[in-house]
Amino acid sequence: MNGGSDALLGEAVYKQLLDRIFTGELPPGAPLSVPALAAALDVSRSPVRDSVQRLVADGLAVHTPHAGARVAHVDEREITDVLAVRELLDGYAAREATLRASAADVRRLAGLVEGQQARLAEPADALGEARRDLEFHTAVRDLAGNQPLSDALHRLDAKAHLYNTGLWSDEAGRRFAVAEHVAIVHAIEIGDAAAAERAAAAHVAALGVRMRRLARA
Repeated sequence: MNGGSDALLGEAVYKQLLDRIFTGELPPGAPLSVPALAAALDVSRSPVRDSVQRLVADGLAVHTPHAGARVAHVDEREITDVLAVRELLDGYAAREATLRASAADVRRLAGLVEGQQARLAEPADALGEARRDLEFHTAVRDLAGNQPLSDALHRLDAKAHLYNTGLWSDEAGRRFAVAEHVAIVHAIEIGDAAAAERAAAAHVAALGVRMRRLARA
């Protein structure tokens, strides 16, 4: 019983740290002091220590001997490399998802993008929309049925979200992204695996262009 509670607490702490990183409350280079974070979150050090180690494994933090962990910094060159790999892997995931998806799976994906479309009428919620974006991509990748692929894309996606501060606050950008999600789901729904692969790859490529434009603005 305690094991389950510990796991839930650990996941909650990890998500809180993710939120602080993605909102900029913990900016690139910020120290991830286990005692300080445990005090700030009012939890014991153990789940914080585990969460920081998980952030390091995900590429969102770096550990320096004798200095501890800090939030990672992703520069334009690194994000270009990250997205080049994501473009290939997300395309492959969408193709495999098309071949494996059931009618119920397609309905779930459609529901996710319909929710995103409905929220376009509301003011931007950068953190919430980043979460929903990750939920959508995770759902497509899970349908591919390839755990090493999902794990690799999870780490790449986390790095992309670390870099794209402001992307989901950009009105045009959020509309473009949702329209691209719709195109991916449409291809999966009609069973066109090649079109799904192209749509997913094009989405990542376009995201990269928009992210770099915002960073240079």
